[in-house]
Amino acid sequence: MDLTIMPDPNTIPSHIGIIMDGNGRWARMRNLPRTQGHIEGLKAAKRIVKAASKLGIRYMTLYTFSTENWKRTQDEVGFLMGLIKKNLLSELDFYRENNIRIRHCGDISALPEDIASGLRTAIRETSSNEGLCLSLAINYGGRDEIIRAMRKMISQSVSILKIDEKTISAYLDNPDIPDPDLIIRTAGEFRTSNFLLWESAYSEYIFSPKLWPEWDASDLEQALSEYAERDRRFGGVKA
Repeated sequence: MDLTIMPDPNTIPSHIGIIMDGNGRWARMRNLPRTQGHIEGLKAAKRIVKAASKLGIRYMTLYTFSTENWKRTQDEVGFLMGLIKKNLLSELDFYRENNIRIRHCGDISALPEDIASGLRTAIRETSSNEGLCLSLAINYGGRDEIIRAMRKMISQSVSILKIDEKTISAYLDNPDIPDPDLIIRTAGEFRTSNFLLWESAYSEYIFSPKLWPEWDASDLEQALSEYAERDRRFGGVKA
């Protein structure tokens, strides 16, 4: 893979979140089953993860399976769970070759045990890798994450007088991962869809019309170039 444009390292976001949308539409436009769209979406994810690693991105979160995705047909949910299970461990060599560390965000307790076990194994086997930290949002929802954080605080008897933004952040799924600087959504949709609701308070958003299976390194480069032009003030005014 050749990266045609190397962005200024001073403008590279530390953490990118991606809402990978359009797999089903990609398949429908080609008279293919939705399952084929998900397979192609996985290939696109590998392309983008590899490109992000080469560009020096430190953190990436991929919206892989949401808490709302359980509402899809039983066949599609079963296929997605199977695809996740198969690739969690079959991609270990890919993670090692690209020095990628796997993390997870979401409610792991509500996942099938074989998926949860595969996640734990991937996290353990890549824990010493020092490159891109890739967080897989599986059975994830922003509201659910906040609810679970509240429950953890209650279970640990955290005083209501001590609850502030820093405290809540500490009880989220990955408190050591910085908030996303940039969130990308593909397929021409303009919604956050319950993704990183707390963490994205000051994220920059880029909405791409391209379907996720069509994405490659050049699309990531273009998004980073657009991000570099943003004036991030975090509610303040620059001198």
